[in-house]
Amino acid sequence: MQTSFRVTLADVRDAAARIASHAQVTPLLRSRSLDALAGAELFFKGEHLQRMGAFKFRGACNAVWSLDEDTARRGVVTHSSGNHGAALALAASTRGIACHVVVPAGAVKAKLDAIERYGATLHPCAATLAAREATAAQVQSATGASLVHPYTDERVIAGQGTAGLELMQQSGGIDVLIAPVGGGGLISGCAIATRGIDAGVSVYAAEPEGAPDAYESFRRGERFTDIVPDTIADGLRGAIGEINYSLMREHVKAVLPVSEAEIVAAMRLIWERLKQVVEPSSATALAAILRHRDYFAGKRVGVVLSGGNVDIDALPWIKAQG
Repeated sequence: MQTSFRVTLADVRDAAARIASHAQVTPLLRSRSLDALAGAELFFKGEHLQRMGAFKFRGACNAVWSLDEDTARRGVVTHSSGNHGAALALAASTRGIACHVVVPAGAVKAKLDAIERYGATLHPCAATLAAREATAAQVQSATGASLVHPYTDERVIAGQGTAGLELMQQSGGIDVLIAPVGGGGLISGCAIATRGIDAGVSVYAAEPEGAPDAYESFRRGERFTDIVPDTIADGLRGAIGEINYSLMREHVKAVLPVSEAEIVAAMRLIWERLKQVVEPSSATALAAILRHRDYFAGKRVGVVLSGGNVDIDALPWIKAQG
């Protein structure tokens, strides 16, 4: 792994070659009615159709297949509330190695079930970042497994960036890119990829108002994580990583906040107009486009739909009606 905490377009291209035989090339989706609603040309990158249902498989797969044989034999460990844990478990299975996932209390049951289905060993802990990191360190010490952090890992960031690489190839070029931000691995990687190909691309991050650590970090001019997240977008509750914030400051123009109601409305629009099952975290990107129209009007906009692992027994509009 690099020690200078720099990820380049060359790293993203290397990751694309490394994961090519394992990851899906996800489709680019269009909707004339959503274009009309947004006043822009929207190109939706369907990462909810990636293996295990989220972009996270790209980064996890790149990290797993970057390990040398001796290191890989000892397995991998991470902490995750869902998608990254499932992604690492699946990636580990493609190489036939052990995977340990530290899971916080309160994680979505459907996502925990997916992690187990892919063959990982689960290690429960309290629902705090400190508890997650401490438990992961204990598991790492006991097993010798390599830590694959959900987002503050250059291999993971480069892997996530392959979604942006594909988007640029499939769309024929865009003016603007928008993706959700939680820990910052996806937006960092995709920004590096898209702006590496075309430095004129403007990149924005969409974030729930209930988990505004990236927004506050940009507003204050320094990384700020002293926030207790409260949002339906469970995949975006992680605090922005240090290297991710640094990369975002270099490549991302602004963090655009969206409300819970706007997330739910956008999620429903995607289900109705695109006919695609996406989770709330994915919908933040469209929600931001519809709320902050001036950034996108009249432009070709790449929109990353980050995942589709939603609990269909607890859809937000059904809960709201109840």
